Amino acid sequence: MIAVKDLTKIYGTTLAVDHITFDVPKGQIVGFLGPNGAGKSTTLKILTCYMPPTSGGATINGQDIFTQSMDVRKNIGYLPENVPLYPEMRVGEYLEFRAQLRGMDRRARRQRICFVLERCWLSTVERKTIGHLSKGFRQRVGLADALLHNPPVLIMDEPTVGLDPTQIRETRKLIKELGDSHTIMLSTHILPEVEAVCDRVIVIARGRIVAQGSPDELRTSRRLQARVLVECRGPQGDVQAALSQLRGVQDVAMLEANGDGYAIAAVRPKDGADIREDVSRAVMQKGWPLREIRLEHATLEEFFVQVTAQQAMT
Repeated sequence: MIAVKDLTKIYGTTLAVDHITFDVPKGQIVGFLGPNGAGKSTTLKILTCYMPPTSGGATINGQDIFTQSMDVRKNIGYLPENVPLYPEMRVGEYLEFRAQLRGMDRRARRQRICFVLERCWLSTVERKTIGHLSKGFRQRVGLADALLHNPPVLIMDEPTVGLDPTQIRETRKLIKELGDSHTIMLSTHILPEVEAVCDRVIVIARGRIVAQGSPDELRTSRRLQARVLVECRGPQGDVQAALSQLRGVQDVAMLEANGDGYAIAAVRPKDGADIREDVSRAVMQKGWPLREIRLEHATLEEFFVQVTAQQAMT
């Protein structure tokens, strides 16, 4: 549905997007993940025909962003990070105006406006002035606009930025539901967002794609392993030394303690072994009161930090 080949964008002497290539199959929700300044928004602006690339190309639903840009726009619903709205217009008036710009006839306009008002939880504010709406409602108006013409592809740039926790949860739920009938590319730097809604992840750093795969695949790649967190009452140095001597332990890192006499150790096993029983036995033999022992699996955050840090060093 989205095919990108050697896409490059240069601003003066700055290489913002560096020969990236990727595909987004039909029906997938793909997270475009990276730190601020990684090139995410630039890539999306190129794909939505808001700016041309320096070199390379892309197709959306089989149509070329260079030679068929008007057709590409008809196939895309775009939600930018900062939604451009007319604050003096009412919500219903704005959607009517946008539908007319898209060339929709009166019957189709009415049907789709009613649909997107309900789909984006805007029915109660249809007659309210956009300028008087909260950030969350304005974001919903932008999403309703993107959905008006029922495009096969939705591209969203930081769709939950500035929203409160309840609005974030509602927006993520809606994106997940929209994935049943649209191909979605979602740009964000918020890791829980990716894990909550995305089928696949593309990680970009310094304009380059540094990893891609499902969230589970990324978590388990690069030999990221689970670790055992142990909280017991004992001297930090002694706890670290005792646990480091256990067979099957790769390394032990001491975490910041609470100042109540309890030490917190993060024990990483060798080859994914389950060392909880050995750790528990070692702590009890030392006579240290054990407050907690639990298995903590590798996280997407750990993967993200590793790959982006490595890219920054190159």
